[in-house]
Amino acid sequence: MTTPDVTVVVAVYNTMPYLTECLNSLVGQSIGHERLQVVAVDDGSTDDSGKELDRFAQLYPDVFTVVHQPNSGGPAVPSNRALDLATGRFVYFIGSDDHLGEEALERMVACADANESDVVVGKMVGTNGRYVHQKLYTGNRDVTLDDAELPFTLANTKLFRRELVEKHGLRFPEDMPVGSDQPFTIEACVRARKISVISDYTCYYAVKRGDASNITYRADHLARLRCVERIMQHTAALIPAGPRRDAVFKRHFAWELTKLLQRDFPTLDADTRRQVCEGVGALVDAYFTDALRDATGVKRRVRFGLARSGAVEELTRAIAEETEHGAPPFLLDGDRAFAAYPGLRDAAVGLDDRYYEVLGETVAGRLSAGTRLESADWEQHGTELSCVVRLRAGITGDTSAAVIALAQGAMPQSADKPGARKLPKDAPRPKRGGTLTAEAAEDGGTLLTARIPLAPTRTKRGVRLYVDVAGSPYEIPVRTEGQPMPLARRWGTADPHRVAATTNTKGRLVIMTAPLREPKSGVGARLRRTLSRSKRK
Repeated sequence: MTTPDVTVVVAVYNTMPYLTECLNSLVGQSIGHERLQVVAVDDGSTDDSGKELDRFAQLYPDVFTVVHQPNSGGPAVPSNRALDLATGRFVYFIGSDDHLGEEALERMVACADANESDVVVGKMVGTNGRYVHQKLYTGNRDVTLDDAELPFTLANTKLFRRELVEKHGLRFPEDMPVGSDQPFTIEACVRARKISVISDYTCYYAVKRGDASNITYRADHLARLRCVERIMQHTAALIPAGPRRDAVFKRHFAWELTKLLQRDFPTLDADTRRQVCEGVGALVDAYFTDALRDATGVKRRVRFGLARSGAVEELTRAIAEETEHGAPPFLLDGDRAFAAYPGLRDAAVGLDDRYYEVLGETVAGRLSAGTRLESADWEQHGTELSCVVRLRAGITGDTSAAVIALAQGAMPQSADKPGARKLPKDAPRPKRGGTLTAEAAEDGGTLLTARIPLAPTRTKRGVRLYVDVAGSPYEIPVRTEGQPMPLARRWGTADPHRVAATTNTKGRLVIMTAPLREPKSGVGARLRRTLSRSKRK
């Protein structure tokens, strides 16, 4: 019997009708049936999945090997059983609710043979709302776990050289209900001579089922916590502490552990919250190096720090308050800025300021979200008119350098999306041009009141807050959020002008001034033009 080039492993549990499309995509592979083996293990399905596997085995007896077994509770046991029966030079794993592009296996095997690769990652996309990380697929190339992108693509849906798998006895841990593919994939990537990526052809289509019944979506917090603990312990045994390990663990802190501390955390019972907090805190203690901490955004960094400190109530409050009210204000302290989450500078919590500090990250959107108009009005003294703007800013502490001014020009579209922009440090700063007072708001942030003098000319300018955060200047448009605008105002006698405050299409405050002139047609206009010509003569 000829050795097939590739064995496709399919662990199956209740995936009809998606299973049919999966199996059709396998028998339709351009690599041909003579080079293909499919080993499908029915893990005690209660729908028609077992019958569908048997139907394909009858239609393609030289391709399919089908095994039926009692349910094991996860994909690890059926995947291991299939590996024991695999005969191909390579093995490839596919979820039984997913499907392949027609040329996927042929292209991946050819890539492995041409490059002597032990692992080949074919481009994978999500369908039906399934999220799949895409940054790895920037070109056909070789990668390692040191690359920032590969650790975010650790599913076993890859081509593995079977000689590598058997040499190192790679199998799936059978006591992990979710994430059991990661220890297998990570170890294979650590031990591989070469890992290649195919980006110019979509090899794999990952499907999110309409009932969201994929096992990854059904696991509870404690089960997921136990699994990520196992993954990180396994990885730590393979990779010594240092930048290489950090490159892998960056994914687990940014993805798996972050998911445990999302908006659903406050809804958990007290004992579950405590256990999650203890488990996450232990992993932070063990693996959250200073380099990882400083490269993590302040939102997640604070949550990890509070878990490490055992501050369950502060962590719960931080998540609940941000879910309901958005990001907390920034505390300005000289050229440093801190996110004012619960526990900041609280001796009882004992968490270092570094966890709360803004460290070179993008904060434009968060600054904009915390800045909105409270009121606007006109104030006239003699012939001078000022716009009195009262706004709430998402900052506290030292606001002495803050400026509320009329912007000289529109913000570029590239910076308009997040609602604020970071200015170059040498950019000209607008002068205050009026009075500015600040007072603390009872529910967080600072109330700023500015009197902005208006010039008698034709202008249309947005009201902006200029403030330094963590040593960098930001320009923040003022959102109106449906706030009623003051009535248009006329001022000046010798050269009368009109001023109006409006909300633009992006919901931001704009001040418009224009001279009041006679109509361009009619007796008065003709008389004015005649007098003007007479004066020039």
